[in-house]
Amino acid sequence: MQEEELYFEDFYSGQKFNSLRSYRITTKESISFGESYDPQPFHIDEAAGKNSYFSGLCASGWLTAAIVMRLRVESIKVKGGMIGAGVEEMRWTHPVHPEDRLRTESEILNVRRSVSRPGFGIIRSRTTVFNQHDEIVMKSIVNWLAPVKNE
Repeated sequence: MQEEELYFEDFYSGQKFNSLRSYRITTKESISFGESYDPQPFHIDEAAGKNSYFSGLCASGWLTAAIVMRLRVESIKVKGGMIGAGVEEMRWTHPVHPEDRLRTESEILNVRRSVSRPGFGIIRSRTTVFNQHDEIVMKSIVNWLAPVKNE
């Protein structure tokens, strides 16, 4: 278990981080998020979900992305926090239903010093998200900043 906070120098291409836990999505959370941010019938109504493309109530992909962010931040402790620097790709590949358990596997793709922010490095990572059946439900490639040590 990672206790210490990491700096730019601690990251390298090929490095992997697995989520420290899985996250169970509840029906209540799925519907509440949908009602607040993505009020499509298959996110907020169980009957509508059953008659939809997803064959059941389905969590918003944006809820899935938020949960993934939480799992990533819990598992990769960056000094001062993981500062987002852009999403290159986000793909939802399989529906997420209430009671699914999500876990993440993140891989550092490359690291480089920032030209515009000299005290930081840019980390490019790919995160793959699995449910309890080991089905891939989401993939993303994101960039984030990590502080350079002693700067």
